[in-house]
Amino acid sequence: MTPAPKQCVILVGGLGTRLGPLTADCPKPLLPVGGRPFLRYLLWHARRFGFERALLLAGYRAEVVDDQLSELRLEGLDVQVMVEAEPLGTGGALYAARDRLDETFLLMNGDSLFDFNWLSLGDAFRDDPDSAVAMSLRAVADASRFGVAELDAGRVMAFHERGDAQGGLINAGVYQVRRSALDGFDGKSSFERDVLPALAAAGRVRGAVKAGFFIDIGVPASYAEAQSSVPASLRRAALFLDRDGVLNEDDGYVHRADQLRWVAGAVETVRAANERNLFVFVVTNQSGVARGYYEERDVLAFHAHMADQLRAHGAHVDDFRYCPHHIDGVKTGYAVTCDWRKPEAGMILDLAKHWPVDLSASLMIGDQPTDLAAAAAAGVRSVQYKGGRLDGLFARAMAGAD
Repeated sequence: MTPAPKQCVILVGGLGTRLGPLTADCPKPLLPVGGRPFLRYLLWHARRFGFERALLLAGYRAEVVDDQLSELRLEGLDVQVMVEAEPLGTGGALYAARDRLDETFLLMNGDSLFDFNWLSLGDAFRDDPDSAVAMSLRAVADASRFGVAELDAGRVMAFHERGDAQGGLINAGVYQVRRSALDGFDGKSSFERDVLPALAAAGRVRGAVKAGFFIDIGVPASYAEAQSSVPASLRRAALFLDRDGVLNEDDGYVHRADQLRWVAGAVETVRAANERNLFVFVVTNQSGVARGYYEERDVLAFHAHMADQLRAHGAHVDDFRYCPHHIDGVKTGYAVTCDWRKPEAGMILDLAKHWPVDLSASLMIGDQPTDLAAAAAAGVRSVQYKGGRLDGLFARAMAGAD
């Protein structure tokens, strides 16, 4: 398995000339959308995909980025800013930052949002180790505002500065990049107009056509639309999963990394839910803490290990909840009745407080009656896993919902 990148790099130095006076004192990615800086939505998605560090490459009105940095920071995501001393273009800014870039990183334009499974871009690197860039493409009916790409068998053959009203595959502004892709592009250059075409000519750019909510706030009409559409795009259904006996084989109080054995089709189920743009949440009773078999830190470490393995397969869990309590426990403070412990719905309801989840459209998969009871108490549809491939059960459950 190839580890997924943990660094996200966002280009935030554009002038935004088409937005006129709106960007006179503020870089485009910092413009308010739905009451918060547009850039914060990108960082929110980066964190939920498991990125740990974000590097903002700033130029125009960089002091505004610094002023708003406290508002942009999210728990679990280290956000840093690098300011170019002079305008270098997007390619030049990346080259100047090369000493701060990981060997492989996610790259995004700061003025557009494309809501798809960002981790899936790693598929191209696994399929083609010589590729330097894996880029997202999106089919649109009218491509006259955007640069378009020619795609042949997954490889980008050429780019055109502007498409036409007949539609095409547009560059959607999300990439997975090898740092070596920047070699030779020192000085002023554009990532889109110089770096990408040169790499494509050398056969080193892969393209992946993706679907999902997309908006570019670079013109007044789309910026106005973003005020409502971007906040609304965050709300979605979720897949809630029990852990032991559903995601991993239940060998009794599993809590160490070397005990992780995935249920058949479990990784594929998480990835399939990600591709459907569902939230994925794990809700698990962990009475082994109350019983003194292991500590809460062991539960957290096990979940981190699961997350790393999933990300290596282009999949991710948005959030975990666990209940360490049991009335028959032996550990002080844990031998209590808790409304998070299934069959109570506390874990599901807590997730609904912290995430914009549509419970009525969501699904729970569990192997025990207590899992199904917790789902029912929260108003969530459920199915019981009784063995076999988990992804098969998930597909049938979603087909029934559709």
